[in-house]
Amino acid sequence: MVVFLLVLVVVLALLGAVHWYVWRRLVRDVTVAGSRARRFGTAAVVVLPLLSLAALVSARAGAPFPVQQAVAWPGFLWLAVLLYLVLALVAGEAVRPLLRVRTSRRAAAAPAEPVPAAVSVSANEPAGNAEPPAEPATASATEPASATEPASATEPEPVTAPAAAPAGDVSRRLFVSRVVAGSAAAVAVGTVGYGTYGVLRGPRVKRVTVPLAKIPRAAHGYRIAVVSDIHLGPILGRAHTQRIVDSINATQPDLIAVVGDLVDGTVENLGPAAEPLARLRARHGSFFVTGNHEYFSGADAWVDHVRELGLRPLRNARVEIPAGFDLAGVDDVAGESEGQGPDFARALGDRDRARAAVLLAHQPIVVHDAVRHGVDLQLSGHTHGGQLWPGNYLAELANPTVAGLERYGDTQLYVSRGAGAWGPPVRVGAPSDITIVELASKQA
Repeated sequence: MVVFLLVLVVVLALLGAVHWYVWRRLVRDVTVAGSRARRFGTAAVVVLPLLSLAALVSARAGAPFPVQQAVAWPGFLWLAVLLYLVLALVAGEAVRPLLRVRTSRRAAAAPAEPVPAAVSVSANEPAGNAEPPAEPATASATEPASATEPASATEPEPVTAPAAAPAGDVSRRLFVSRVVAGSAAAVAVGTVGYGTYGVLRGPRVKRVTVPLAKIPRAAHGYRIAVVSDIHLGPILGRAHTQRIVDSINATQPDLIAVVGDLVDGTVENLGPAAEPLARLRARHGSFFVTGNHEYFSGADAWVDHVRELGLRPLRNARVEIPAGFDLAGVDDVAGESEGQGPDFARALGDRDRARAAVLLAHQPIVVHDAVRHGVDLQLSGHTHGGQLWPGNYLAELANPTVAGLERYGDTQLYVSRGAGAWGPPVRVGAPSDITIVELASKQA
């Protein structure tokens, strides 16, 4: 408990520091103290992280589903915007001094404006109505002019007109701050906007050929549609599921594998969103294994529900596919806390190893168990390919493979980037996908 509290304090302190930095560069440095813009920006920097916190905890706190939906969009999107704002602002720190030097040089090279000469104005006559001096007149006999009278007695003191204000009252420092802040905001919003479009548009279908030595010639060209990490929730709902079902059915696969993280919520809230899965069509059926998020959402209830929708759950179980290979599935490692973790001996222990084995397992980290049990091909998800760059570098630290096909001993591992998104409905540098894995026989 103490460790958890310490980690929580560190995380909150880090988030506070990040938001202070964003406020300083995006609000304080570019607005006038007391202005409406300053007050609005400050309020936004306070409210948006609170919405993010609400989006993260509302489901587990048991908030009504409409409340979860209301806070999810602004809360999760702000997390994505914050990431790219910080990255862009940090990059802007390197550009800031260069902009200052450039603007200073341009200001120094600009010709100085001429200063207007002082204008003598009569003390009792407005300067704008001054008239040119009259021609000198000949002195009359009755009013001789005094040649010795000092000029100061007849001429008023000159009044100098006030100097004009310099063109533009925005300092070079303020100009540079506004350029950097505006550019950072444009980059962050543009990046998140494009990444959101990619998720809401739906996953693209990609194709991968995997040669397997034990696959019989009759199974050459056998197609498995692999879909993972659909993440139905407060943001991605029934329309998202329907897009995925339509994309899969259009490929006419022989078998469909849903490899975990189908949902982020209860059957009560998300059952209608999952209903289109009942329309999945494949020659040898659709199969399902649990992911870690099912155990946050009631795994047993979801296993029962997907069975009602026509999918066959493989809970540490195996079936023989008529094409000539074994299909096995194991529960996710997150189920170990509930006594429902992966059991490879149960799923694979007594099989005929002369037959090829294809394993469905949500997390790639179990590949070493797959190698020990003679699995030929493991199909996984979980990583999202990193989802938000540079998250792929963090994903590499926790997973043997982040995306794509790799070999571990005699076992090949294919990891899908997933069809949905967790948290922010945004993907940057890791587009969502549905993969058609085509098995190739070396005997063909």
